[in-house]
Amino acid sequence: MKTTKAVKIKDLLLGGGNPILVQSMTNTDTADVESTLAQISALHKAGCDLVRVSVYNEACAKAVKALVDLSPVPLVADVHFDHKLAIQALENGIAKLRINPGNIGGKKNIKELAACLKTHPVPVRIGVNSGSVEKDILKRHGGVTATGMVESALNHARLLEDEGFSDLVLSMKSSDVRMTYDAYILASKMCDYPLHVGVTEAGLPGRGAIKSAIGIGALLLNGIGDTIRVSLTGDPLPEPRAAWDILKALNLRPSGIRLISCPTCGRTCIDVQGIAEAVETELSDIPFPIKVAVMGCVVNGPGEAKEADIGIAGGHSGGALFIKGRPPKKVTGDLKSALINAVRAYAKEWQPHEL
Repeated sequence: MKTTKAVKIKDLLLGGGNPILVQSMTNTDTADVESTLAQISALHKAGCDLVRVSVYNEACAKAVKALVDLSPVPLVADVHFDHKLAIQALENGIAKLRINPGNIGGKKNIKELAACLKTHPVPVRIGVNSGSVEKDILKRHGGVTATGMVESALNHARLLEDEGFSDLVLSMKSSDVRMTYDAYILASKMCDYPLHVGVTEAGLPGRGAIKSAIGIGALLLNGIGDTIRVSLTGDPLPEPRAAWDILKALNLRPSGIRLISCPTCGRTCIDVQGIAEAVETELSDIPFPIKVAVMGCVVNGPGEAKEADIGIAGGHSGGALFIKGRPPKKVTGDLKSALINAVRAYAKEWQPHEL
């Protein structure tokens, strides 16, 4: 795994081998402080470490101060076309900027922004999407390519580097999973800036989450990615949930119940789906990375359940309850309650185990 440089976002460290941060973005009118704060709080509860807001006019820039003062997480200002809005966001206490130097008006404006960043130092993400690559790069590469996106990001980074500012984060996102993957692989080889990873415009929840899991997951398995956003159409709340599912599946930020459940077949002896759904909903308040297995029969069930912290394997006359380090116990009747109660009791005395 390549270690990137670290940048500080209030009390958070992004990059440098620190835990991968989860983020999302509000879709409210940023100037509507009440509704935007409500969405920020909901995203925080859903697992966001930081939240991005669009700053697209004077009203939004003015609202940043109240949002920053009341937000439970650090906020990122997303600014395009007007460097003065970025400067206002900085002066109003924003914790991070997301810009594309190529669309905020040339070197003079970048110089003014860099001067403000020296007075109000926060990290800046250079965010390049496949739809915003400069025409000269498109012409040189024959269209949108992974190489062209990386070239664009590094060119923009140099504009700020030339002004003595280097607390940068880079992203090169496409809606094409393969192009996204190739761009980040190349960028990781060419620089040590922390990388914000995601598949942009992935689509609706469901297929969009699958595309994101493939692209983000493949990069994380290669040790690439310091912060992630799952970009889904509609309500942003599914985004952090999907992001956490990706991180938990890769054991990168173990937190909360880790469910293992069999797909069921003709041998299934218990209500695997009902018990598994209860584990996810009724135990969502448990913060510890406890592995819970719900298995439907005696083929793979006992082995999987025994390897979990807590597990149940179905049989014709009930089930076998496994609690790590103890002999299995036969249970009958309400298997769901038996498993839920066992997990809660285990959580009260939980200590890290080799998972």
